[in-house]
Amino acid sequence: MVRLVDISTDLGDIASFLKRNLQIRDICHALLYQKIIEKTAMERGIKVSAEEIQIEADRFRRAQRLESANSTLAWLNEQLVTPDEWEQGICDRLLAQKLAHVLFSGDVDKYFAEHRIDFDSVLLYQIIVPHEKLAIELFYQIEEEEISFYQAAHFYDIAEDRRHRCGFEGRLYRKGLKPELSAAVFGADVQRVLRPTQTEQGHHILMVEQFIPAELTEELKKSIIDQLFQEWLASELNYLK
Repeated sequence: MVRLVDISTDLGDIASFLKRNLQIRDICHALLYQKIIEKTAMERGIKVSAEEIQIEADRFRRAQRLESANSTLAWLNEQLVTPDEWEQGICDRLLAQKLAHVLFSGDVDKYFAEHRIDFDSVLLYQIIVPHEKLAIELFYQIEEEEISFYQAAHFYDIAEDRRHRCGFEGRLYRKGLKPELSAAVFGADVQRVLRPTQTEQGHHILMVEQFIPAELTEELKKSIIDQLFQEWLASELNYLK
């Protein structure tokens, strides 16, 4: 039984809510993934120590500014989680990380070499507007310096957050771009505004600030391991069906 304010609910209510909102499948898959992880880790002798759990718990408390045992307990109570459940959750995450590293750290270099082009990236600005006529008008106004790219993004982009950033999208990998945009972006000149390209999102006016060649950083290594691990979990689950 779970009690929030003056309203009580039980696990049956929670399950019913998840089903009605089409969330139960994802929850069940996550639970099955955890069982696959536990079974495989046991077979390979992979364990998480109490010291490792404590280190991660301390790191989390510092990040959340939970500076005392009482503040930590109060936070856990707000999350409807006991200390033992919290520590078990930490153990689950660390076990998944350890297993992923054991299974796939040796495959990273080969995967990167085979997919290197996918990890080329770009610092990109873009404006997305809903109509082709507006996109063409803005493109020519920018070309003729009647308005700057950044002003056009601030005034006309369909996304409020991108308007605030004056069109800046940040660093994007080639594989994260739609094919029609990727071809235009990676064939562009730096600081040159590209003619509008249409996708289901709208009409895109693009400008490249910088190309960044692929480099196998520690962050990218972790990302590749995580990707291979998730693909492995999905295949293992599919095998069990």
